[in-house]
Amino acid sequence: MLSMSNAETLIHAFMTSRLDYCNALLGGCSARLINKLQLVQNAAARVLTRTKKYDHISPVLSTLHWLPIKHRIDFKILLITYKALNGLAPQYLSELLSHYSPSRLLHSQNSGNLIIPRISKSTAGGRSFSYLVPKLWNNLPTTVRDADTLCQLKSRLKISLTCLTHNTLTHFYNSNPLKDC
Repeated sequence: MLSMSNAETLIHAFMTSRLDYCNALLGGCSARLINKLQLVQNAAARVLTRTKKYDHISPVLSTLHWLPIKHRIDFKILLITYKALNGLAPQYLSELLSHYSPSRLLHSQNSGNLIIPRISKSTAGGRSFSYLVPKLWNNLPTTVRDADTLCQLKSRLKISLTCLTHNTLTHFYNSNPLKDC
């Protein structure tokens, strides 16, 4: 009865918005917990595209331009990080991040890396904002970290995470120029 675009709008309004709400708090959660949320997203994609239960879901998510839940969480965390580093987020978040500056001249001094603090407990400490954010940020390609605007970052970050999903990041950056907003 519904057109594809109307059905997608309904799914975004009722399901995707709930999956994304405060999902930055899920950073560092166990794969088992993330998988439960991924099953919800997969079911929504199957309903929307009328895909059979046993068909592989990755091509469907790719066609819909939906990031898997793990990457959606990373996207949100990295978006908050960019805002914190550029004065667009609350001050208390910016204070949790420290830029890497070596005591002597090194090639890495202008890389835009953040200091990853030492943690005593790998379970709870590994989920903290001050530990997880620098770890994710430092693993980004410099072409993503060097975005001039929030719009550029969103575009480059989505491309980067989509390519990571398909293990094609290196190939993509070597063969295609980045397209921004």
